[in-house]
Amino acid sequence: MTKIYIGMSADLLHPGHLNIINEARKIIENDENGEIIVGLLTDKAIASYKRLPYMDWEQRKIVIENVKGVTKVVPQETLDYIPNLLKYKPDYVLHGDDWKTGIQSKTRQGVIDVLNQWGGKLIDIPYTKGISSTYLNNNLKKAGTTSEIRSNKLKRLLNSKDIVTVCEAHDGISGLIVENTYIEQGGKKIEFDGILISSGILSLVQGKPDVNYIDSAYGINVLNDILDVTTKPIICNCKDGGSVEHMVQTVKTLERLGISAIIIEDTLCSHLNNSLNTEPNIFASKIKAVKHIQNNQNFMVIASINDLVSDSKLEDAVLRAKTYINAGADAIMINSNKSSEIEIIQFAKAYNQISDRKPLIITLEDCNAITENELKEMGINVVIYGNQLLCAVYPAMVNTVKSILENRRNKEAFETHCTDINNIIKSIPFGG
Repeated sequence: MTKIYIGMSADLLHPGHLNIINEARKIIENDENGEIIVGLLTDKAIASYKRLPYMDWEQRKIVIENVKGVTKVVPQETLDYIPNLLKYKPDYVLHGDDWKTGIQSKTRQGVIDVLNQWGGKLIDIPYTKGISSTYLNNNLKKAGTTSEIRSNKLKRLLNSKDIVTVCEAHDGISGLIVENTYIEQGGKKIEFDGILISSGILSLVQGKPDVNYIDSAYGINVLNDILDVTTKPIICNCKDGGSVEHMVQTVKTLERLGISAIIIEDTLCSHLNNSLNTEPNIFASKIKAVKHIQNNQNFMVIASINDLVSDSKLEDAVLRAKTYINAGADAIMINSNKSSEIEIIQFAKAYNQISDRKPLIITLEDCNAITENELKEMGINVVIYGNQLLCAVYPAMVNTVKSILENRRNKEAFETHCTDINNIIKSIPFGG
């Protein structure tokens, strides 16, 4: 019996995938007991080196199972083939020859070394030119996404990544920046997983000191602008959320738009000062009301505890977390803007002892000395970089205004300034 193993992610099945499977069929065409095993990368394996796939593992499995010639589909939990090769001991492994060079060459050599243990063979199939998953995904991203796909992404990310990263956006252009900006390190594409929209940030954009000055229509318009140019999951921070009646209506609107989660804070905050914490049981009633009316079970309600930015005791913060979880909160968030690293570590350690623990989220503003690796060690599941883009924009705009005032009578300097602006506009990836 001839056994063939093919590893793939197959988020978007294309001719390159089919070509490899067809070549495998040729090898076993005279062996009625021959097997073609597809090792389908899990969401977690894919998310370890690039963006989460559009389809989840079960959906991709259904597609591959129905490709002619495939005998069975098994999960490949890591980018490393070795665990599955040792388990199934195939006679052949088939892969596109594009992995002969670059970061994947090490993985390829590992496959060869393991196959040599039982006389197996690697066959490199010529790469199908003019088509690739990256090319298709980029075009799909330009076409946008659906509210259902977007709303489910946050929970999928939490199940697939050790830590999920989210960055603030406050308008269409900042949304485009978070959507499209990435770096490459060690063969991995590193980018933000999601986007935060906060009523507090939007009040600053309007030059207002408090969320109470914001018109709800303005917030929805900004949200729609960001939805138009992004595909990533969106978390909305609605501060204290207002009355229970207002919260219910807000959640219905956000669910309809495909938002993944809402944050509500147990303290009424402004940019000038903080008021007293809301009584825990009163705040818990808001959480219960929202959970009672939500339709999409993937929509998350995140309860933000501001005890760590006040002088309350650790025990009080942990008690609030327990109360909110019992009320139905899907995750707990803490803020770092006035908390020391020691306070965050202490809270995380105590929180991780809660029996029905939910994902723990931290928003980083002033406490940026903490690295993501340190946060993972603490058990933090999501890190939100709040106010980062807006705070970067403000001094840059001030400096630009000063530069114009200083150089507008200097023809050479002003022409250079205008040329730089034109080049920047040309580089903007309009439409996502």
